Amino acid sequence: MPVIYHITTKEAWKEAIENGAYTTPSLNEEGFIHCSQEGQIEGVLQRYFADKHDLVKLIIDTDKLNVRFVFEWSPSTQDTFPHVYGPINLEAVMEVKELS
Repeated sequence: MPVIYHITTKEAWKEAIENGAYTTPSLNEEGFIHCSQEGQIEGVLQRYFADKHDLVKLIIDTDKLNVRFVFEWSPSTQDTFPHVYGPINLEAVMEVKELS
């Protein structure tokens, strides 16, 4: 069971529960949802969420995803990140942890 992570707001997660799946603007704009491996979370928080509050970390069981995910190279960070190519079904989210 490979596990990946996604940082979002409490409000976005609440909307996902109401809608039956989690999605992001990046899915429409880039074709995928940005995720992280555990060791990448701190860097993602520093780069993209430094002044944000009410954040949660979605812990995702990739074996339960209804869509494909791929590890892809990010030239801006010189690292490989998991990208989810479709909405994240709620059953794949094992746990939601509050961050701030």
